[in-house]
Amino acid sequence: METFLNVALIVVSVTLILSVILQSKGAGLGGLTGSDMGGVFSSRRGVEKTLFKATIVLSVIFFALAITIGVLIG
Repeated sequence: METFLNVALIVVSVTLILSVILQSKGAGLGGLTGSDMGGVFSSRRGVEKTLFKATIVLSVIFFALAITIGVLIG
């Protein structure tokens, strides 16, 4: 059980890091096309919104796994 939780924590960690890196690219995924946002706030749409929600879910799973592993080991 402990091995499964450790592997799950590693997989979630790498996925969370990738999702954060994808969000921080320029002015969002719209920056891939060369469009400049100019610092103006815009709402998240499409892929950016999905990526934002996935990052939140991954962070909750990460903390739940970390706490579970801490309770089982400690």
